[in-house]
Amino acid sequence: MAVILDRLLETSPWEVIAVLLALLYLVLVIRQNIWCWAAAIVSTVIYLFLMVAAGLYMESGLQVFYIAIAVYGWWHWRLGGANRSCLPVSVWTPKQHVVAIITILLLSSASGWLLNRYTEAALPFVDSFTTWAAIITTWMVARKILENWIYWFVIDSVSIYLYISRELYLTAGLFGVYLVLIVFGYRAWSNSLNERQP
Repeated sequence: MAVILDRLLETSPWEVIAVLLALLYLVLVIRQNIWCWAAAIVSTVIYLFLMVAAGLYMESGLQVFYIAIAVYGWWHWRLGGANRSCLPVSVWTPKQHVVAIITILLLSSASGWLLNRYTEAALPFVDSFTTWAAIITTWMVARKILENWIYWFVIDSVSIYLYISRELYLTAGLFGVYLVLIVFGYRAWSNSLNERQP
């Protein structure tokens, strides 16, 4: 415990800023506030540099994707609904979930194998899983798919282990807070969906 406390005291101010902006992002997502995407962009740019320094190459690539999806999410939340209105919350069919999960597992296995064989990447299979799952799930957020919160619960649980192993303790703590906020997010979006349905 003393080692973790020492590491927290040595935390980069950039990681602190990224964590605070990431928390702001999630709180704004829960509220379906479009400004979540602006917080995401700034946090993601900082995390891009932090992940490269930590040797988490798939997570680094993920940050580039997050920047692009934040722009897409901003546009889609604002004009992606019927008649270019605000996008409502919706759900996926079981078939869509099966396709998403199989895609995540196949891509994670392939990139994990490549990273393991050709790089010095830290935890290549775990890093690959959290990256590919986050890509698909972030797209679900941009489309306001309710079940994204369930996917995030799994991803964030695995991410806590990943970040602790790389001594990114503050970020691991952020993901612990995310696990709690995910419950609130699911409830808020579920209520929003129920209000639209007769």
